[in-house]
Amino acid sequence: MELYSDAYFMNEALKEAHKAFEQDEVPVGAVIVWNNRIIARAHNLTETLNDPTAHAEMQAFTSATNTIGGKYLNECTLFVTLEPCVMCAGASYWAQLGKIVFGADDEKRGFTLVRDRLLHPKTVVQGGILKQECSGLLKEFFAKKRS
Repeated sequence: MELYSDAYFMNEALKEAHKAFEQDEVPVGAVIVWNNRIIARAHNLTETLNDPTAHAEMQAFTSATNTIGGKYLNECTLFVTLEPCVMCAGASYWAQLGKIVFGADDEKRGFTLVRDRLLHPKTVVQGGILKQECSGLLKEFFAKKRS
């Protein structure tokens, strides 16, 4: 796998998703990259923090803005294993995120259902990176929950 490729960084987000899985959280992981360097790593913490807004993306935004010392992430890319929800897409708007790269589609709650006005006009979006790996982890998690 090529260093600094989308697949490389999505694999790093998958590592975070596995941490969430191990903590009995919905296994979504995220990393934020600036100048080919990971400046934030996060995973879902909604159960751990008892906070419905503690999605991987929200945790990553906070970490990244603390790292760079500013609220705008216009030169950054978010790699997240699941298509962001409307809340996280809205937060990406306020952060003026440069790019979003996601793995698995979220056909029920994903922002692409209402995409047009949620993202900053300059935000680039790419989906389907390591889609099978990302969706497979989610399917395994929910199958385990049902059994």
